[in-house]
Amino acid sequence: MSPFLAELVGTAFLIVLGDGVVASVILNKSKGNQGGWIVITMGWAMAVFIGVYATAKYSGAHLNPAVTFAQALQGKLPWEDVPVYIAAQIAGAMLGALLVWLAYKKQFDETPDADTKLGVFCTIPAIRNPKYNFLTEFIATLVFILAISYITGPTAGIGSLDALPVAFVVLAIGLSLGGPTGYAINPARDLGPRLMHFLLPIPGKRNSDWGYAWIPILGPLAGAAAAAFLYQYFLH
Repeated sequence: MSPFLAELVGTAFLIVLGDGVVASVILNKSKGNQGGWIVITMGWAMAVFIGVYATAKYSGAHLNPAVTFAQALQGKLPWEDVPVYIAAQIAGAMLGALLVWLAYKKQFDETPDADTKLGVFCTIPAIRNPKYNFLTEFIATLVFILAISYITGPTAGIGSLDALPVAFVVLAIGLSLGGPTGYAINPARDLGPRLMHFLLPIPGKRNSDWGYAWIPILGPLAGAAAAAFLYQYFLH
């Protein structure tokens, strides 16, 4: 499997299971309706575990432009590979979101609230304040990248055996830092599904909130850059 295909498949796993658990919990007439935040954070953690474990030996299983950016900054990934990885991650996220929509089509039809429908696809802040929303995504991604830098050690990429502790990191971040913004910590995880929300013929949908979309892109990238710098020069 090529790195491009591995990143596409792994990110599709991530989104179909991650956005899938959100759909299960928040859409009307779902068996998992009102399952709560614990169910969502656990579902996302398992989504990360499966995506990473399945594709780590082929691409390092970044599944996240913030991880790819940090790896390149640390000299663990050639810069010419960065656009390939990120393109695959966004495409995989779009594919995963499409599969979630198909699986929950009838539940989308039974859910009148347009914000709830958007929330299946992408993050929506609990309190909209761009400065603090950006700061939350920055801090959460800083913690995420630093943690996986320690987990993976001096070797490049994220090996299959590291999938479980990385999933635990995502679970911890969701439980501890996910409340303000829904913890994107991954530009592709937010942008790819947001694009699908824009493109899909979802009855009663609202706009895709492009005014907020820059925050779950730039916040994680800035946090990843800060984490890469701190780990490389001070904390390694």
